[in-house]
Amino acid sequence: MKARLFSFPLFMVLISPWIACSNSSNQSVAPPPPPTPGLNSIQHIVFIIKENRSFDQYFGTFPGADGATSGKTSTGTTIPLGQTPDKMAHDIGHGWWDAHTAIDNGNMDKFDRVSMGSDLSGYTQMREADIPNYFAYARQFVLADRMFSSLMGPSFPNHLYTVAAQSGGALDNPVKNTHGAWGCDSDDTATVPVMDSGGHITQQFPCFDFQTIVDSLQAAGISWKYYAPGFGQSGYNWSTLDAVKHIRNGTLWSTNVVAETQFVTDAQNGTLPAVSWIVSGPTSEHPPDSTCRGENWTVQQINAIMQGPSWKSTAIFLTWDDFGGFYDHVPPPGIDQFGLGPRVPLLIISPYAKKGLISHTQYEFASFLSLLETRFKLAPLTSRDQTANNMTDSFDFTQTPQPTLPLTARTCP
Repeated sequence: MKARLFSFPLFMVLISPWIACSNSSNQSVAPPPPPTPGLNSIQHIVFIIKENRSFDQYFGTFPGADGATSGKTSTGTTIPLGQTPDKMAHDIGHGWWDAHTAIDNGNMDKFDRVSMGSDLSGYTQMREADIPNYFAYARQFVLADRMFSSLMGPSFPNHLYTVAAQSGGALDNPVKNTHGAWGCDSDDTATVPVMDSGGHITQQFPCFDFQTIVDSLQAAGISWKYYAPGFGQSGYNWSTLDAVKHIRNGTLWSTNVVAETQFVTDAQNGTLPAVSWIVSGPTSEHPPDSTCRGENWTVQQINAIMQGPSWKSTAIFLTWDDFGGFYDHVPPPGIDQFGLGPRVPLLIISPYAKKGLISHTQYEFASFLSLLETRFKLAPLTSRDQTANNMTDSFDFTQTPQPTLPLTARTCP
């Protein structure tokens, strides 16, 4: 599809003193990062990616974390963060322009100006009673309070960062699409705004062809799987490798992209690959879906790992893909023209995770890839994973390995 110039009178907001303007998608020729002693103890790395929650929305009340229980609004007032219902009445705007509006050049005071945000539904948060199992993981393992989404925007581009350390310049979710697919399986008329290094935006078909970390893993003979709902199922839009042409149209699509329902079986049987990604549909916690139901699904996946034979050699990274329009008080660092975006929760769960640590190290989705590159001696893909902190500071490979923490699913409202 021919690219079309996207004319938007406010596009110059992208080129502001607050946001450094470098191109994060430039290919890096740097050598693999140096090894980390003890990291070879980790034989299985699992990325669980949920939907649309800011750090303050889930862990703003967690003891010792940099959280907030009140937030600034566009009127200049500070209001207490109310109680988030288990099922939201509606989604809240969290696209590229919404994120810029909410962040307000680092003032973090216009979350009531995003689309569907005027009712102050974004100025709410969960308490421990609402997400007790997530709090239990945070107390036992690692909670990171400086984990940022990679891009100031929504799911589609941020999910791409989890596999490629870039989004191909994509800024937002695709539009003009009825299939429930956001990648190469989108309708022929589907488009996504794409920004180049000069800040110019065009509308393009949401099917890209750049190198990903799964290409690096495959070339190195390291096993991997992407667990996700299939075509026509809720959550297929978050199966992000569908947006990478040579993966979607190649043999790896049928061999390595599998149903998310297979994850529990693989974990229990000890047949998990070295690297796994897993996303879901109605249990993703994307508003207005139930948070309780989503937490129960997450517990099921983690219990399967803990009760299977591979717990002692596994590291689990549980995160959320974007802020979802919810308030967060920490201004995201402006490291390039795309991000970083607002904070999102991150839990690091492993026998080697430091017990009860609240990590204040700056992370983003490219940090996941940096960890893989460190562990498996792979070269960086872009400047993002080359410079991102690789999360190894949240582990202690000399400690007595932590035991499992199997949890019980809750009865949902």
